[in-house]
Amino acid sequence: METGGGDDGPRGRIVAAALRLLEQSGPDAVSTRAVSAAAGVQAPTIYRLFGDKQGLLDAVAAHGFASYLTSKTAAEPGDDPVQDLREGWDQHVTLGLAHPALYRLMYARTAPGSPAASAAVDVLGKHIRRIAEAGRLRVPEERAVGLVRAVGEGTTLTLIATPEGERDPQLATSAREAVIAAITTDAPALPDPGPVPAAAALRAALPDVDALSPVERALLREWLDRITATGR
Repeated sequence: METGGGDDGPRGRIVAAALRLLEQSGPDAVSTRAVSAAAGVQAPTIYRLFGDKQGLLDAVAAHGFASYLTSKTAAEPGDDPVQDLREGWDQHVTLGLAHPALYRLMYARTAPGSPAASAAVDVLGKHIRRIAEAGRLRVPEERAVGLVRAVGEGTTLTLIATPEGERDPQLATSAREAVIAAITTDAPALPDPGPVPAAAALRAALPDVDALSPVERALLREWLDRITATGR
């Protein structure tokens, strides 16, 4: 993952300097004095551009999300959306273990609903949508996204908090497969995969349905959500 500041102006130099300090010594090292010295700017410049230390840390987290999303969206989707989800999970865990301080900042210290974090959730949502369109999702899309986020982020933070020599090398894989088993079905061998995957697939395609009015689409969406919520 690219860890530079993204530009050569004062803002980019400040973010890059803060990121270096964060990764070397943790968030407590990201002081205004240390960052201004490392970036070659005066402290008032940091206050003018970022407001305070939290504003600067938010900018560093946003840069981390932007770099992560660039790497995620650069990969072309494969033929198997479930395998793509596996690969995305592994990439996510690798990011956390390679950049633990930045990962903690991105996923444990960033305000919920920040634009950068929301963009990352949107990318995951597109992965889940592809699984639904393939007729292989056994739960509502929102629940699938929530499960992948909760278990994926929790697993990564657990591994980061565990000394490297004490980590269970199979933890991330076991967690990944447990989530995939909970939210997906096997590739349908028959034209009829069952009511829940079929409902999830139709639910995913609703935005492209022009034959229904908005009210009719909303009603159908409610019915499909009730079917997928049963999990049977």
